[in-house]
Amino acid sequence: MQKTTLAIMAAGLGSRFGGIKQLEPIGPCGEIIMDYSIYDAIEAGFNKVVFIIRKDLQEDFKTIIGNRISKTVEVEYVFQELDNLPEGYSKPEGRTKPWGTGQAVLACKDAVKEPFVVINADDYYGKDAFVFLHKYLIENANNDFNYCMAGFVLGNTLSDNGTVTRGVCKVENNYLVDIVETPGIMDDGNKVIAENHRKDTFTIDRESVVSMNIWGFKPSLFESLEQGFADFLATNTDAKGEFLLPMHIDDLIKAQKATVKVLQSNDKWFGVTYKEDKEVVVNSIKRLIDEGKYPSKLFS
Repeated sequence: MQKTTLAIMAAGLGSRFGGIKQLEPIGPCGEIIMDYSIYDAIEAGFNKVVFIIRKDLQEDFKTIIGNRISKTVEVEYVFQELDNLPEGYSKPEGRTKPWGTGQAVLACKDAVKEPFVVINADDYYGKDAFVFLHKYLIENANNDFNYCMAGFVLGNTLSDNGTVTRGVCKVENNYLVDIVETPGIMDDGNKVIAENHRKDTFTIDRESVVSMNIWGFKPSLFESLEQGFADFLATNTDAKGEFLLPMHIDDLIKAQKATVKVLQSNDKWFGVTYKEDKEVVVNSIKRLIDEGKYPSKLFS
């Protein structure tokens, strides 16, 4: 059986949520959002899970989820640390947050030698995305630079409790040709709006395809991430700047160094971006359990 890995980015501080949102219980038996993603990934055929975390969270992760999951699937931990930088670079004074999703995935380079999917720890993606991505990775295992992503309908990914950031995608013939990281997106009744860097408001088509940071990759990605992170550090002048995975993928596409097949999911996203989101997530999970899509207790 082909080994495939689910890599979960969980090193964020949860600043908007006000705590370590990745570890908030939302299921009837104390399950967290990651439990449902892992359950769906295992059903789809993934047989290894890598948690990308801060080192100081390792014991919490083992207690809350890792020890349970390790009874069902292979588990490994990698660490996204502020001082895990290329040779010749050091952590700037005053920097307290990790360097972004690009650095998070790069932390996996010694632990992942097989096709893998990357997800956020605090997002619920639905079952279809894992099935589509796993199937594509297996069927295209011999093409090292043929990646994939799950594309979601923007209108299915909004929060009722504040703005969100989404990678708004341009897709041609089912392949990604452009992605723009767009902050400040919110539902304004009859339309979806966002703000640009000048705080000017503009409208986005509710049916737009967006990235929710669920990607399918091959280990070939790590070499380009290493170079991309070094280039970012050499040119970044923002003390809070982040090396973002979607922007790196966009650079690879434009340089014709990789392709990204967009696999459309019509599932509705939900997540705990804000504290007020938790009640929505709890109720959504309960509804899915009542519909028979999940057992009331996922893992022993």
